[in-house]
Amino acid sequence: MYEVSDKELITQVAHGCRDAYRQLLQRQLPAVSRYVARMLGQAAETEDIVQEVFLRLWTQAQRYDPALAQVSTWLHKIAHNLCIDYFRKQQPLDFEAHSKDESGGSEPDAEHRSDILQKDVRLALLDLPERQRSALLLCHFQELSNKEAAAVLEISVDALESLLARARRRLRSTLEKPHGLD
Repeated sequence: MYEVSDKELITQVAHGCRDAYRQLLQRQLPAVSRYVARMLGQAAETEDIVQEVFLRLWTQAQRYDPALAQVSTWLHKIAHNLCIDYFRKQQPLDFEAHSKDESGGSEPDAEHRSDILQKDVRLALLDLPERQRSALLLCHFQELSNKEAAAVLEISVDALESLLARARRRLRSTLEKPHGLD
């Protein structure tokens, strides 16, 4: 059985085909949602931005150029730009309010330690500069190639690799700081 490619589907979407849109939505929604959720760290805004990404897929499919990027890369670029716009409109996040240990002072069990570690990683990611966070999320969590991630961020592969190196160093430094678990 022949499976229609994303490029063929987006061409059909550009001509108003709702079935092609539904198929692309099913294929791309999980990855775009994960990316936006990791970028923002907040569920309500994630849903709004993801909806806007797929609204733009429907209304601007004719702007997609297959010579420039894969469909998934194009959608991630839209998501990235919407996230950056969101950050520019927001107040700085209060990381202290979100990072307090709520264990009541007792020694946390292994599951609680894992929850705290996940929370620390999430907060450390959110604390990265937007471009570093985006580079790291695109490559390590969304599993885009360096070339695809560079296209999303509109930078060279070398610049992406530099962003990734700085992001990893900063994450490592942040996560190596004591967290009061001992």
